[in-house]
Amino acid sequence: MNIWIESARPKTLPAAIIPVMLGTALAWHDGVMQVVPALICLTFALLIQIGTNFANDYCDYLKGADTEDRIGPKRGVASGEISVASMKRATWITFVLAIIVGCFLIPYGGWGLIAIGLLSVVCGYAYTGGPYPLGYNGLADIFVFVFFGLVAVMATYFVQSGIITWNSFFVACVPGLLSVNLLIVNNYRDYETDKAAGKRTLIVRYGRGFGKMQHFLSHLICLLIPVHLFFRGFSVCVLLPLLLAPMAFRLHAGLLTAKGGSQFIALLGKTALYLMLSAILFSFGLVFA
Repeated sequence: MNIWIESARPKTLPAAIIPVMLGTALAWHDGVMQVVPALICLTFALLIQIGTNFANDYCDYLKGADTEDRIGPKRGVASGEISVASMKRATWITFVLAIIVGCFLIPYGGWGLIAIGLLSVVCGYAYTGGPYPLGYNGLADIFVFVFFGLVAVMATYFVQSGIITWNSFFVACVPGLLSVNLLIVNNYRDYETDKAAGKRTLIVRYGRGFGKMQHFLSHLICLLIPVHLFFRGFSVCVLLPLLLAPMAFRLHAGLLTAKGGSQFIALLGKTALYLMLSAILFSFGLVFA
């Protein structure tokens, strides 16, 4: 059970929880919050995240990206504790469960949500699987930003309100960019093994210097979005995430100085913690703004 839990990568699960939290907080702010569709969205998002992580474990092993030289948390298939067949089966079971759960959103958002749900599953698998894996061709960052930011937040808001707004777009950018930072920490750590395996992440393509710049800009933009919302008419409460600015810059400094697997694992945990704290403060800010 422990290796299955580790393969689900619990430190990445905030990337699934946060968008639903923020989309619901914005719905509360606008007076349209509904508990049931919000909970369905949360369950769907968690299943998609776990399914994507299982697919990543399975496909990275087959493509040679996860080897004994890899730095970071142990992978179930690569370690030999989970068979290839078992991980493949778990991946598809998780995705099928996600589709079933997603169908319960149809009464709230219409049949068009089926397309979004199926696309989420396809892209979740295509992250590292299929004939053109996104993670191996520098498209993972876009996938994470779109699905764990824009789609997750705006869909959560839509099934509760029935509309899409610019404010939902601006709010969605925050979890999208901070989730990309989780990916950056992983890719920065795995630069050598990814390069050897032919996994052309943006950091492999353009170098660690590009990853540093991307990481810094993501943090900066996320701190500026609450300011933008404040000038769009939200109360001063929406500026609560700015309290975490010192932590954001410490995380960036940690990326620049991290060496060895243990330091990168710790940095990944702190990045996930920052994502959660930022979302909590932002959610409170939206509710009380």
